[in-house]
Amino acid sequence: MSKQTEILERVIIKFAGDSGDGMQLTGTQFTNTAALLGNDLSTFPDFPAEIRAPQGTLAGVSGFQLHFGSVNIYSPGDACDVLVAMNAAALKVNLSQLKKGGLIIVNTEGFDAKNLRLANIPEDKNPLNDGSLDNYQVIKIDVTKLTRAALEGSGLGIKEIDRSKNMFVLGYLYWMYNRPLENSIKFLEEKFSKKKDILDANIKILKAGYAYGDTTETSLRRYIVNPAPMPPGTYRNIMGNQAAAIGLIAAAEKSGLPLFYGSYPITPASDILHELARHKNFGVRSFQAEDEIAAISTAIGASFGGHLAATASSGPGIALKGEAIGLAVMYEIPLVIINVQRGGPSTGLPTKTEQADLLQAVNGRNGEAPVPVVAANSPADAFEATYEACRLALEFMTPVFLLSDGYIANGAEPWKFPQADDLKAIKVEFLKEKNAGGKFLPYKRNEKLSRPWAIPGTKGLEHRIGGIEKQHETGNISYEPENHEFMVRLRNDKVEGIANYIPEQKLDSGPDKGKLLILGWGSTYGAIKTACIHARSEGFDAAHAHLRYVKPFPKNLGEILYNYEKVLIPEMNMGQLLMLIRSKYMIPAIGLNKIKGLPFTAGEIKDKIIELMK
Repeated sequence: MSKQTEILERVIIKFAGDSGDGMQLTGTQFTNTAALLGNDLSTFPDFPAEIRAPQGTLAGVSGFQLHFGSVNIYSPGDACDVLVAMNAAALKVNLSQLKKGGLIIVNTEGFDAKNLRLANIPEDKNPLNDGSLDNYQVIKIDVTKLTRAALEGSGLGIKEIDRSKNMFVLGYLYWMYNRPLENSIKFLEEKFSKKKDILDANIKILKAGYAYGDTTETSLRRYIVNPAPMPPGTYRNIMGNQAAAIGLIAAAEKSGLPLFYGSYPITPASDILHELARHKNFGVRSFQAEDEIAAISTAIGASFGGHLAATASSGPGIALKGEAIGLAVMYEIPLVIINVQRGGPSTGLPTKTEQADLLQAVNGRNGEAPVPVVAANSPADAFEATYEACRLALEFMTPVFLLSDGYIANGAEPWKFPQADDLKAIKVEFLKEKNAGGKFLPYKRNEKLSRPWAIPGTKGLEHRIGGIEKQHETGNISYEPENHEFMVRLRNDKVEGIANYIPEQKLDSGPDKGKLLILGWGSTYGAIKTACIHARSEGFDAAHAHLRYVKPFPKNLGEILYNYEKVLIPEMNMGQLLMLIRSKYMIPAIGLNKIKGLPFTAGEIKDKIIELMK
């Protein structure tokens, strides 16, 4: 029987299974292939914090959501069109996120009595048999049985054979959406180049899944998703942590400085260290310290010695770095501090996303220790945000916070390669001689209130360092009350003065004035943008502005805010930007808060837009 082919504008697929089912790998491979075919896309990996949660349980479900299409894609999407469920627990956890009438592809072996019991489903309530899925399209495939049959006689054990069943699902979906196998075959050849039996098994099962779709009547329909109209250029699929690492390298190359990265592993920031460790060819020195305090202390030392220095962590690690950040503020040396936020407090939700460290970045140190704060808004944007954080740190001789989060760090989207000439210049000058009059004044400032950068060992430029208050210009120890207040205000004026050297705030979309402005920061960008598009299509003309610079705010932000009757601020916290905006601009901004370890859906924000505009 011939297969019908339908052209789709966009598709949202959720891959879900046990932590050992390889759903992250399956989703990543489908994503990379979609990117190579020119689709715009956005992904959202969702996995448990445990290294290996109990197999078959609800706590052990690992998911990967992919939104790809022939149109512009701004978020991983809300409800999915297709749910791949490798066992009963995966179906139970994710069914509520599937559109009514959506497609479910299930591995029937994952719904036996044992898996039903582990998922807390009574055996007589098996969803494959009890009619509860009648409102959906269900494709039942015994993936495990077919995989074992295909690899019979391969010499591999049952455990090794079962590990390759995700390739069957991937091959089947490649058939369903008219995707080529070559990219994944090349990936497998590189991954298992020294394990020919494993390589052969995975390629065989990938092809078996494709052939199953082509030769059976399980599905009579195939789909085509054409390339998206992307601006011309060279693209790659990139994750947020990768983009941040490449942003650090680009800033080092542009400034002519060696890059030093001191870090201690922590979810979800560790991949920045992993990525930088691969780029020794650029002179990158990546250092895994014994703890968070040592990590930032080595970065401070590298900065003092003339490197572009950076460190990264998540909220708990940033708390440990707090005293050393204050030391860098007192030194007034360039340092980039990346906070890949996760759910808290304490260990909280290590693998889930949140935006609850904004106030920690702005105010979370003892004393008056102001630090500029820059926020990335998507995986690809993490490159530009990181590059800008480096530029500010070097030009203003100050630590700078870059805020990312778990959604940005692990999500992926197409990234257009920038040309080196298109990147902002980063000018660095080391002081080589004494000031006029034959003295060296290490805290004498330029028009940006930045002090000079003198490399240790430069003859005649020896100067005192330490955390005790500095005397104006000389840098000598000073306990004078008037000097302390003067220096506190001067350091603050330097940070606030950055507003004169950053772009003014622009609207992302919508009218210049009107009833409602949605003001966002960080990873809420895609959901807000999509919500505004949908709201405008229904006649609700809301405006959208998204902040790159959180401290200091762009100097025209107040003018923009005062042009609207209402300001809505969606955040994955209890209202931290809301607090800062209300305090500075004295407007009754409205918060929309979500603290579930999950990003906003566009629907949640659109509903609030309509409620406020009605």
